Amino acid sequence: MNKDILAENNLIKPPKIGEIIKGKVIGKKKGTMFLDLGAIGAGIIYGKEFIDAKYVLKDLKIGDTIMAKITDLENEDGYIELSINQAGRELTWDSLFDKKNGKELITVRITGANKGGLLAEIAGVPAFLPVSQLSGANYPKVEGGETDKILRELQKFIGQEMAVQIFDLDPKTGKLILSEKMKEAEKMKENLKNFKTEDVVEGEITGIVDFGAFMKFSDAQGGLEMEGLIHISELDWQLIENPGDVVKTGEKVKAKIIDISNGKVSLSLKALKEDPWQEIEKQYQKGDKVRGDVTKFNPFGAFVQLTPKIQGLCHISEFGSRPKMEEKLQIGQQYDFQIVTIDPKEHRMSLKLVE
Repeated sequence: MNKDILAENNLIKPPKIGEIIKGKVIGKKKGTMFLDLGAIGAGIIYGKEFIDAKYVLKDLKIGDTIMAKITDLENEDGYIELSINQAGRELTWDSLFDKKNGKELITVRITGANKGGLLAEIAGVPAFLPVSQLSGANYPKVEGGETDKILRELQKFIGQEMAVQIFDLDPKTGKLILSEKMKEAEKMKENLKNFKTEDVVEGEITGIVDFGAFMKFSDAQGGLEMEGLIHISELDWQLIENPGDVVKTGEKVKAKIIDISNGKVSLSLKALKEDPWQEIEKQYQKGDKVRGDVTKFNPFGAFVQLTPKIQGLCHISEFGSRPKMEEKLQIGQQYDFQIVTIDPKEHRMSLKLVE
């Protein structure tokens, strides 16, 4: 009975190129291995495929079974050509997809670090754990965000084991991205049900970075401990250049929850402080002449500080170009300005230089 008749009677499925099948070793000779593939015939591993997999094949004995990938349905000698390496790679990636879909926790050993994150390996596949995917406890909270300091913090993890999940993968490019914080996400989402926006929480500053400060806090009963981010824009009403000027690591503070989404909580210190813009129109009016310090240039113009909490913007259009603006203004110097517009709701004031 030939293969076509067997296939028509659903006794076997005809083999296909790319299919991964199981075979039993029935013969070995120098540079070649023969496999019994059951009803579909005999397979052969030879040439480059044998050389590439020789370290696996050398330990196999007659009667052992192994998985292989079909690369040719019939060569000139009538054998089905097979590849062990290709099968191994596909099975490895299939296994990784299963682990990702199953949200499986995997323990990996950290083998290296760079400025972007940590290096590891799963089943022989190089993997990368970005800084952004580290848990709150392991995130390098380096004041100023200096990359060299971040790298030194990351290098402390080399040789340690971490429980991670697969965040993303792509067999075509060999990309395998890991996440440590994913395992906390579900727990965080569940715990955050005990909090709501507008809640005021008390806690401790656990770290300062260039974009803000991390704060650890708990619920009213003190049973649930969470960590949130106070963005630099939420530290104070005035423009902040360095979060370390406002808060210090270990400092006890109160903050208001302003957003809860995707298992993350955003906090604000300034929401608990008096808004200096609420009654600004009692102090300043459109057309008023004011004196202020130039504190910063940006692509839109120059920031001018009128009081410790109030800053206005002298737009670059008042000068025509940044070089011309920098010719007329110097950071740290005082100048006379006229108020062009005031918008207390948006916390904006536009100014023009009085020459």
